[in-house]
Amino acid sequence: MSLDKILSISGKPGLYQIVTQTRTGAVVESLIDKKRITVGAHSNISILSEIAIYTLAEEVPLRDVLIKVKEKEGGQPTSISHKDGKDILEEFFFEVLPDYDEDRVYPSDIKKVVQWYNLLQKNDLLGSLEASKDAKDTSEEE
Repeated sequence: MSLDKILSISGKPGLYQIVTQTRTGAVVESLIDKKRITVGAHSNISILSEIAIYTLAEEVPLRDVLIKVKEKEGGQPTSISHKDGKDILEEFFFEVLPDYDEDRVYPSDIKKVVQWYNLLQKNDLLGSLEASKDAKDTSEEE
């Protein structure tokens, strides 16, 4: 499953995957407890494939950041928790993305990336990161 089907919903913890779309929104399933809920089109929803992280030079797609975390951690859960302190989170993120823009990427953003990575890892969805990147690279070469 690609990041196109994984959502973050404002005001709700964790990540959700789209089960089906309805006329007024979508039915989504929590990656935390597998419970299904209906979200309306009025909900503040972020699709993971459309999120990017600011660096000093450009915006890096979240997929690429998650791939770098996966490489750093060897495909395992992160060595830190999303509940760790600001300094620990920033130090970890600096190792993953050395040129991230510290003025525009807040500790709360880093917490989300760490939490999301761990949720994707726990649900065996990290393999789709590489697959979707390979498909994108192939289409760009053609």
